[in-house]
Amino acid sequence: MIYPEFIKPGEILGICAPSAGVGFKLESFDMSLDTLHESGFITAETESVRNDALPSAPAEIRGKEFNELFADKDIRAVMSASGGDYNIEMLPYIDQELVAANPKWFAGYSDPTSIEMLLTTKLDIATIYGVNAGAWDTQPLHQYQQNALDILTGNLPLQHSYDMWASSGFDEELGCYNMDTPSEWTLLSPWNGEFVETDCLEVSGRLIGGCIDVIDWMLGTPYEDLKGFAERYKEDGLIWFFDNFELTPMQLMYAANKLNMMGLFDNANAVIFGRVCFPREATDLDYLEQLERVFTGKDSAGNDLRVPIIWNADIGHTKPSFTLINGSLGHFRYEYGNAELTMELI
Repeated sequence: MIYPEFIKPGEILGICAPSAGVGFKLESFDMSLDTLHESGFITAETESVRNDALPSAPAEIRGKEFNELFADKDIRAVMSASGGDYNIEMLPYIDQELVAANPKWFAGYSDPTSIEMLLTTKLDIATIYGVNAGAWDTQPLHQYQQNALDILTGNLPLQHSYDMWASSGFDEELGCYNMDTPSEWTLLSPWNGEFVETDCLEVSGRLIGGCIDVIDWMLGTPYEDLKGFAERYKEDGLIWFFDNFELTPMQLMYAANKLNMMGLFDNANAVIFGRVCFPREATDLDYLEQLERVFTGKDSAGNDLRVPIIWNADIGHTKPSFTLINGSLGHFRYEYGNAELTMELI
């Protein structure tokens, strides 16, 4: 696994818009940039970043701007400005040889998952999932936001589950996420053909994942090699993490089943699902009933799939959320509803 050099205060963070532009939320975006500047970073934006458009520009232009950041020796790390929907269109325009010759940290989440799968599974370059450049638009910063800043510079903190989360999203009146609802991480293990709720788990493995909506779209394209990644790191085992933006229970079951049938859970030590951002009318029980069909079934070799899953983790679109390094060796511990994660770059 290739771990690029971390950016230091005083160095330049390149920001691109491989999916949406941020023209519709400039005040919030600039507040986040202020925090990055106060932390010592210099930022350099590509031309499409401040466009009020989804996507921010034609796919070829988005790819060209991404490549320019990797070609520029003064740019020490690259970050997506925002999420969106059309990131997958620009993947053919990424110069993979250029990126491989100039490895840098790329950070993003949601739609930019597709770039992270390309870089980490095909080029073996570690990437950072959990934040876009607009992630620091509140004051004072929450601990999860401070953790993300620390990780950008190579200080890898112990991340722990939080007692509360913001069930109503961003509170415009408060100007922050109102952590108003108790967190309910749940550990489930397959046993005799059904899910059994258990109390403790301690596992290690290569972290890999992102927005499962996007990963599902990407499977089978030339821009992912999840099977190759799983084979390269099978001796370490894998810890999968999934951020479900809006898949229904049935859609999530199909996506997980597809990954399982491809053999991608054969060497998994755990699969961690974040809270669903837009569950609509579906309940946790609806989702878990469908996932039970996958994880109490067979792996690709026809053996019983014995992979524990975590449900409702602090991962993804709902806040607070962990920042995770795809490709790192994760050490995950869960006890009686509380979890902690450390990451090792080996």
